[in-house]
Amino acid sequence: MRDDVTRQVHPVLLCGGSGTRLWPVSRASYPKQFARLVGEESLFQAAARRLSGPGFAPPVAITGEPFRFIVGEQLAEAGVRPGAIIIEPAGRNTAPAVLAAALHVARADPQAVMLVAPSDHLIPDAEAFRAAVARGGAAAREGAIVTFGIRPDRPETGYGYLELGRDADAGARGVLPLSGFVEKPDAARAAEMVASGRYLWNAGIFMFTAERIIAAFEEHAPEIVAPVRAAVEGARADLDFLRLAAEPWGEVPDISIDYAVMEKARDLAVVPYDGAWSDLGGWEAIWRHSSPDAEGVAAEGPVTALDCRDVLLRSEEEGPELVGIGLEGIVAVAMPDAVLVAAKDRAQEVKEAVEALKEKGARQATAFARDFRPWGWFETLALGDRFQVKRIVVKPGGKLSLQSHVHRAEHWIVVSGTARVTVGEEVKLVTENESIYVPLGAVHRLENPGKLPMVLIEVQTGAYLGEDDIVRYEDVYARE
Repeated sequence: MRDDVTRQVHPVLLCGGSGTRLWPVSRASYPKQFARLVGEESLFQAAARRLSGPGFAPPVAITGEPFRFIVGEQLAEAGVRPGAIIIEPAGRNTAPAVLAAALHVARADPQAVMLVAPSDHLIPDAEAFRAAVARGGAAAREGAIVTFGIRPDRPETGYGYLELGRDADAGARGVLPLSGFVEKPDAARAAEMVASGRYLWNAGIFMFTAERIIAAFEEHAPEIVAPVRAAVEGARADLDFLRLAAEPWGEVPDISIDYAVMEKARDLAVVPYDGAWSDLGGWEAIWRHSSPDAEGVAAEGPVTALDCRDVLLRSEEEGPELVGIGLEGIVAVAMPDAVLVAAKDRAQEVKEAVEALKEKGARQATAFARDFRPWGWFETLALGDRFQVKRIVVKPGGKLSLQSHVHRAEHWIVVSGTARVTVGEEVKLVTENESIYVPLGAVHRLENPGKLPMVLIEVQTGAYLGEDDIVRYEDVYARE
């Protein structure tokens, strides 16, 4: 039994990024790893399921402060119990995140084999990927730093590449020697590399023992080790999370693990993976993996396509009805608060559009239409001078903080479910089609004591309606 435990693979899921290439579905407040882009579960949930079960220890997820409750809730929905959810005080790229996870895992077992994986990749064949992981495990236990490379099916300028060792059998499926890393090439160079058969796409997935990767950091990036170690040693428990110490973490440089360690380390090996894989780095990739029909039309949500070819039409949950007529080579993505229309071959430029939105102060550049909280979520339905209308959904057992407002009053109307409402000294149940008024300055709280989500409409009136007009007196989620 003890041997089975020591041979387990310890997954580390990196889930702190906030990409913009899939705007408007992916935004800084709710990035793509948590969205349901392909299939019925999020990319993060699919990654957690893929790396769980026999042979795997409970995963370690490392994420940022804004996403901690999303991570916990999505793991619970997926039926995956985490080994730890580590909170980074600030994003510092992949190298510090990996080292922090390694130091955490090494406390229990320095020889533990870690599998570090981004949580926003699409890998449809979980069994085939687990088989590739099993092939890399023996080499990692013997001290190798193992990478995973995807056999390319086309020249691709959006990925980095892995060059196989000179004596490697390019067609083999086992663990092969790795010569080095190649930066994203231009189109001509990418075509040459793919034609040679000696290059793989760099998936950014790594496997090693905790002890081995810590030693590699000490050798190749010693400036990172001391502050990260101090942040891990000073970490404190916070509800179900492990919060790294903020002060030493502030001294950590922002650097990727490729630059910090991988491009300098020895004893590198690679496991080729032949199955389908994508980092879903743009809307063209989403189109490719959305099962387009014979005319190249990929449609998702309330969409109607008439005489269209080679298009992605997507209207998100409760978004508008999207109709395309006579379109070709177009991406159109509709959200309740934003719409993207782009030529499919220029969809990568969405990052520039996000920057333009930021410059003009548009909330949609970074903020998601729904604001997710540990108790549920809310969205603004209408906003005007001195009033705001919100829909609020509180999950079963969810409880908002005991709070008051300096500048606004609120009127709540329950649409479905039952709310337990505290206003001053009074506590009462408010059911469907009933309402209650919360005067300006009143101490109040909203809870869902039922077994189904509770939905209400909130009408705010006052001189200032910002989310920072909250005075918290008590919060079961320990939010600062």
